[in-house]
Amino acid sequence: MKQTKILFVAAECAGFAVAGGLADVAGSLPKAIMNANKSFKVKVVLPLYKKIMDEYGKKLKFVGCGNIDLAWRSQYVGVFTLKKDGVEYYFVDNKYYFDREGLYGHYDDGEKYAYFSKSIFKVMEIINFYPNIIHANDWHTALVNIYLDILYKKEGKYMDIKSVFTIHNIEYQGVFGMDFLKDVIGIDKRYAEILEYNGLINLIKGAIVCSDLVTTVSPRYAREISTAVNAYGLENIIRLNLQKLVGIINGIDYNLYNPADDPAIKANYDIDSFEKKVENKLALQEELGLQINPDRPLVACISRLVSQKGMELVVEAMQGFIDLGAQVVVLGTGEMRVEEAFRNSYACKNENVRIIFAFNSTLAHKIYAGSDIFMMPSKFEPCGLSQMIASRYGSVPVVRATGGLYDTIADYYDNNREGNGFVFKHFNSTGLYNKTREAIELFKNDREAFTKLAKNCMNKDFSWNASAKQYIELFKNLLKK
Repeated sequence: MKQTKILFVAAECAGFAVAGGLADVAGSLPKAIMNANKSFKVKVVLPLYKKIMDEYGKKLKFVGCGNIDLAWRSQYVGVFTLKKDGVEYYFVDNKYYFDREGLYGHYDDGEKYAYFSKSIFKVMEIINFYPNIIHANDWHTALVNIYLDILYKKEGKYMDIKSVFTIHNIEYQGVFGMDFLKDVIGIDKRYAEILEYNGLINLIKGAIVCSDLVTTVSPRYAREISTAVNAYGLENIIRLNLQKLVGIINGIDYNLYNPADDPAIKANYDIDSFEKKVENKLALQEELGLQINPDRPLVACISRLVSQKGMELVVEAMQGFIDLGAQVVVLGTGEMRVEEAFRNSYACKNENVRIIFAFNSTLAHKIYAGSDIFMMPSKFEPCGLSQMIASRYGSVPVVRATGGLYDTIADYYDNNREGNGFVFKHFNSTGLYNKTREAIELFKNDREAFTKLAKNCMNKDFSWNASAKQYIELFKNLLKK
């Protein structure tokens, strides 16, 4: 059997270092691809952050080391490995760049990830793995595909390696001054036009131009980023490269999110034992000091508390939910301004509301299992995972019609009561309130119909199976070109 070799490169990965949705993809997609097609071999490369060394240091195996040139610098590259869940992970060791707290937000993030991107070609040499396809993700690793095209292929190296670049969120583009070109990333000014955009170096723009294929995390988002409203200035570049753009919806890890054996929740259940779900609601109400009442609809939101996620809409609509007899639970942290809006809201101080300013994975699982209705009113949402996780736990999603939310949730009433949630169009609190009201009233007035809807949500396949198969077909077609 001929093997197709994929090198998946990311700045974060679930199980090792997590900051956002990219980590979930990096932690799930490689495994899903290999499970779906045994002829594919996927290896993952990550930075060896301090967090990873602290947790896994004794389990890591040293593979080898070398040096790379990054503009005028010569930098050490060490490579460690660890096999987990059938996937081989490789970690780039350089204490100067990675022996720090946190992943992002350092003064030299541009240089740090330029180094990581350049190191990938030394890693391939050290581990003796030359892939058919390199799959880079977001601006942090955009330079992998740029280096491949500009520095290597133009010198006649790695001519058979194809490149794929995934945009997880186009808002973050890796923008730097023009001096970044030569002084930091070591690319000659004759290639400046490939990376230059609006008088600055734009790494996402460069990766779009240099990559053989560009993917994003939902079909709807692929269309949205070709418009000025959603492309954050890159709409013209997207339009010029539409022939290489494909949207594939992300999945969720069904082993991690499974109410049938989730150790974090009070009572395990599945679609055939859905009646046990209420035990989680009662336990959550007790834990949070809410009135213990199975007949009160419990509306939840687990999110970063930022404007993009529509959190101001939740604050504005909160009193309406209380007036309808609902309990409301919000879990998350984020912008100080948004957190203060929750703290200062009269409705949020109501005895039927609990706002928990924290990142707490265990509590999140309890809320997914214990809630009846789950809100996700995002201004934009490239893919979204929470609506899928909520569905997996039988918590009915209320979402705005954008990005991956549009692709994954069909409105209950607009689809002859066969949808899997409630969907509102316009980004305002009235839309959120009206659709959440429909969900609350269905819960209160027709429990049988609401239970059928919740089971319909659970029945929807949001695993990585379908997405992995789409990527496999995409890779196969790319290698034929």
